[in-house]
Amino acid sequence: MQFKEKTVNKNYVFKGRIINVRKDDIILPNGKAGIREVVEHGGGSCIVCEKDGKILLVKQYRYPYEQELLELPAGKLNVGEDPKETAIRELEEEGGIKCKKVEKLFEIYPSPGYTNEIIYIYKATDFVETKTHLDEDEFLTSAWYSKEELRKMIKNGEIKDAKTLIALLKILL
Repeated sequence: MQFKEKTVNKNYVFKGRIINVRKDDIILPNGKAGIREVVEHGGGSCIVCEKDGKILLVKQYRYPYEQELLELPAGKLNVGEDPKETAIRELEEEGGIKCKKVEKLFEIYPSPGYTNEIIYIYKATDFVETKTHLDEDEFLTSAWYSKEELRKMIKNGEIKDAKTLIALLKILL
C-alpha cells in the first residue's frame, strides 16, 4: 500500500510576510476525504562556526516563547536565495564573521506534521572576523562557547532551539 495523500483543494486561510496557512481538502490512501492544516514557510539556514575549539552562539529574544534563546546564527531564506548564501549572510550579520567557505552538513524538517519548512545546516570552514550588521528589528548578542560548556548547557536544558541542538550534537558527538 502506498501512503501518498492527494490534494483536492489548497485553501489559504492566511498569507503573511513569513508564513502562509492553508486548510487543505485531501484524499487519504484509503480513498476517504480528509483535511490537512499546513504552515508554508520558505525555509532557513543556520551555520556552525568554530574557532579555537569554541563555537559561536547568539542570544536572542524569541517572542513566541517569551524568552531569550541561545542559537546558532540563522535566518530565513529570501525568495530565490540559495540556502548556502543565507548561512553566509546570517553569520556575518549576527556574528560579525565573513565566511569564505562553507560545507553543508545536512538539512532538517523541524515539524513535518504541519509545516513544509526545511532548515539547512552548514559549517563555516574558512572565515575572518569583521563586524555585525544586524537588521533594523534584530537585537542579539553573540559569544563563543567551549565544547565542554556546550555539552553541559545541553545536558542542563539551557539550549532549547531544535536546529541548534541537532547541529551541536552532530559536532560534539
